[in-house]
Amino acid sequence: MADGRIGRRDFIAGAGLAALGMAGAVGIVPAGLASAEEAFPNTSGTELPKLKAPPLACDCHHHIYDPARFPFLQPGSETNATVADYRRFQSRLGTTRSVIATPKQYVTDNRITLYAISQFGANARGLASVEPDASDAELEKLKQGGMAGVRFLLLGGDAPGTITRIDRLAHRVNEMGWHVDLGISADQIVASEDLLTSFPAVIVFDHMARIPESAGVNHPAFAIVRRLVDKGRAWVKLSLASSDSKVGPPTYADVVKVAQAYVQAAPERMVWGTNWPHPNETTKPDDALIFDLLLQYAPDEATRHRILVENPETLYGFAKS
Repeated sequence: MADGRIGRRDFIAGAGLAALGMAGAVGIVPAGLASAEEAFPNTSGTELPKLKAPPLACDCHHHIYDPARFPFLQPGSETNATVADYRRFQSRLGTTRSVIATPKQYVTDNRITLYAISQFGANARGLASVEPDASDAELEKLKQGGMAGVRFLLLGGDAPGTITRIDRLAHRVNEMGWHVDLGISADQIVASEDLLTSFPAVIVFDHMARIPESAGVNHPAFAIVRRLVDKGRAWVKLSLASSDSKVGPPTYADVVKVAQAYVQAAPERMVWGTNWPHPNETTKPDDALIFDLLLQYAPDEATRHRILVENPETLYGFAKS
């Protein structure tokens, strides 16, 4: 700086090597380093969020990609997002627990997620990708490995047909105390309303049920999701703000309106997630900024604590805090 004063970013950059030397011995990368590529993979920015994560806060939706250890089974993003990478990412947000969804590149091979859970231990759960006719033995093995539900990505496909095909699986999943996580569009929700209403397992709509922000709460899918939530048959993940927003950073105002409506309606049925490493986004978002949106989603601290800690304990079976 021209007047010789040292700014915060300059100080962080200068202190980075010394901090890394101390942290390396215990496997921690200090937050706020000048190089996002070095310190925080698959995200932009280096600043800490304004929101301080409460103890045992949970990121309820992210993925692990490790093609060197577990080669992809189908083409897709060449993302590399390992267990070590995610640990560095966590150091920025201050979250403790996480829920890992098997990426589509691994199809129904859940070894990558089971491996990640084994590395994170009791602070991790998983969402498995399975065939509708998965055996009881396979499901039990996945449960013993830390899975808490199954996930079906229906975008661009025959949502009503898939929901019909997984009906029997959903019965078995429900008996295990699991849920079915659906990656589904708002229009697909409308087309599948009758099937969803009679679905035999608890549903988790990830990514805010992909409500188009142009329509917001006026989209008919919002009312359908609300009815399912009110009946105790569904949950909503407050995730994917950066991808679905048309307004974009720094405000993400369109997404904020939808999230606020969900939280005001049923805070006891909301969880939050990053979708790290943002596999479908060429320009990675600033996850500190995304985390801070919770201050608008839920201005009340007790409600945020419920979304980040208590609700994940209920939904995913973490030990009660």
